[in-house]
Parts: sequence; structure tokens; C-alpha cells
Amino acid sequence: MDDVDAIVEAWKRERPDLDVQPLAVLSRVTRLARHLDDARTEAFAQHELDGWEFDVLAALRRAGAPYALSPGQLTTATMVTSGTMTNRVDRLEARGFVRRAPDPRDRRGVRVELTDEGKRAVDGAFTDLLKREHSLLEALDEDERTELAALLRDLMRQFSDKS
Repeated sequence: MDDVDAIVEAWKRERPDLDVQPLAVLSRVTRLARHLDDARTEAFAQHELDGWEFDVLAALRRAGAPYALSPGQLTTATMVTSGTMTNRVDRLEARGFVRRAPDPRDRRGVRVELTDEGKRAVDGAFTDLLKREHSLLEALDEDERTELAALLRDLMRQFSDKS
């Protein structure tokens, strides 16, 4: 028994007319999300990054060499508005993590490029984050992790179909 089991049992007792089964899953997901948020915050802080900074730098890093995307592509990748992205690129540029450069395929356009300093920052934070995430999952063996990932993918499908 854990705290969630106790909550579920109390609701079953108090509201036997309701199916409280979703609490058994989603309350645990919520609690796990808090631990993940803490792990992300700690990992990024170790590398003097905020979560939003990591998100932008990680999008550029995942793009592969030459680690450059248009502001529109970054906006899509990080799910923020174009105004927010402009502000974020300005701030990352001031820190020396990115630079703006002309788009070689469209002289009217601009690309945001990851600098060597930005690449070091995101790589370090990502390595640290993965260590922390592995520790969050250490209670599960590899097969259980694979099964859980598949179940969560199935659950998330209802949201990706709506976007």
C-alpha cells in the first residue's frame, strides 16, 4: 500500500457510487511528474540553465549538424508563440549559446544556430538529466520500462490525434 492506495480506498468508502479507478493511475502519474520536474530543475540548475533554455537548445541539438533551425521551426518544436521565441532567442544569444545567421536557402530568412558553448551546455545538462531519469526508473527492469512506455504512448495517442 502507498499513499495513493489509501486515497483510493478512502474514496471508495466515501463514494461507493463512483468508479475511482482512474485515481490509482493518474494520481501516481501526477506524483511522478513532480519528481521528474524536480529532477529536471536540478539537472538544469547544475548547468546554469532554466527549463525553457534547455528546451530551445535541445531542439537545436536534436536537429543535427549544423544545429540550426528557423525561428518558426523552433516555435513549433517548443510549442510557444513567435513573440516568446524571439525573446528566448534574444536571451540565449546574449548568453552566447546561439547566434542568428542568414538562411543560406532564403536570403530573407534567418536561422538560429547553436554555438559551441550552447552545445556544451545542452550536452552537459542532458547527460545529467538522463542520470537522474534513470534513477527515477530504477525500480523497473528493462521489460517493464518498455511496457510502461508502450502503455503511456497508447494513452497519449488520444491527445496527439487532436493536435
